[in-house]
Amino acid sequence: MQAQVSGVLGRYTANKLGMYAWALHRLTGIGVIAFLLVHIIDTAFVMVGPELYNEAMALYKQPFFRPFEVALAAAVIYHALNGIRVTLIDFWEGAARIQERLFYGVLVLFALLFLPSAFIMLRPLFVR
Repeated sequence: MQAQVSGVLGRYTANKLGMYAWALHRLTGIGVIAFLLVHIIDTAFVMVGPELYNEAMALYKQPFFRPFEVALAAAVIYHALNGIRVTLIDFWEGAARIQERLFYGVLVLFALLFLPSAFIMLRPLFVR
């Protein structure tokens, strides 16, 4: 017999799909926070010296950084869309019953928003 998860966490993790959505939401949140911390630090390089800041910006313009930018876009889009889903589950009683369908909706919207964005962001790497 499987142990039942109760409380607020149980609302999001009652099935495997909910658990994956919950875990991915946490991972994308950590990724976005990590980016923000790095961004604050590299922006602070201006106070150390403009040349250090310019070197950091030149490094970020290298082609090997582009996939990281795409991953950041993916994390922000998923995290925002799933955050709306979580808010609906929190504030609308009926949403908990359809949370699986809401998650599929998040995935569809994610694909509709992310795929064109990724294409636009990666295109300069392949077209000269």
